Amino acid sequence: MTKEAIVKELVAQGKRLLDSSSAFHEFTGNADADALLNDLERFPHAFVIGCIMDRQVKAERAWIIPYEFARVLGDFSFATLSALSQARIYKLMTKPRSLHRFAEDMSRNFYDAIQLIGSNWGGDASRIWTNKPSSAQVVYRFLQFRGVGPKIATMAANILARNLKVPFSDYFSIDISVDVQVRRVFWRLGLSERNESIDSITYLARSLNPEFPGLLDSPAWNLGRNYCLETEPNCSKCPMSKKHLCPWPNRKLTDDTLAVAASVRDHRAGVKGKPAKRVVRKLKKRLS
Repeated sequence: MTKEAIVKELVAQGKRLLDSSSAFHEFTGNADADALLNDLERFPHAFVIGCIMDRQVKAERAWIIPYEFARVLGDFSFATLSALSQARIYKLMTKPRSLHRFAEDMSRNFYDAIQLIGSNWGGDASRIWTNKPSSAQVVYRFLQFRGVGPKIATMAANILARNLKVPFSDYFSIDISVDVQVRRVFWRLGLSERNESIDSITYLARSLNPEFPGLLDSPAWNLGRNYCLETEPNCSKCPMSKKHLCPWPNRKLTDDTLAVAASVRDHRAGVKGKPAKRVVRKLKKRLS
């Protein structure tokens, strides 16, 4: 097992997604909401709004917001949205229930996004990414929206290129979008140190796959979301573990064994804490 082999497998997984013929991305698990978000021809602004909402809440909750608005308003046309006041957007964002953890801030971001699309792009958000622009141009254009930083801007460009098959002239400026999933997977795969900074992991990804750093994003995120959980990681079903490309199962075994030994010593010494038997049962469950 080498870092080169690990990176090669992650890149291969990313390329399979990039090269696939499917131009559809499941954002929410709700068929109608996903249809709206994927309709870049009629509702490109829905994708932009979804990106802007994707902050500090579960992704599915953020991305379904355009659909929730469409359901109440009856449609999601740009003409309908451009007629909304900021106060009206806030009411839609909060009644009958709050659609976002930061409803007030997101209401302003939503309103400002519609205004910017109207003034800069003639009401057609698809002009942000049409005519095969460079990746840097697309990332820069997303950064003009209120509430959008490098992480969301590169995520938007990555989804457009990787999942929705929007052609760019290059992919150099599409970085990995570092979150808790990506950070944890990079650490457990032995690619980075624990709790490295976002900037550090971003530059690491650039060094590992310079032509398209963000290609590593989806494979790492999916591993973290579905297998490499923070607690009780499912190593036995992880694709990387099955190919013997992850050092974590062996390290986890060592760490758990040491924890059991320490608990046994504490128990024998009369130190208060978890009884050794409970730790052993937990160890057996994690290794099963």
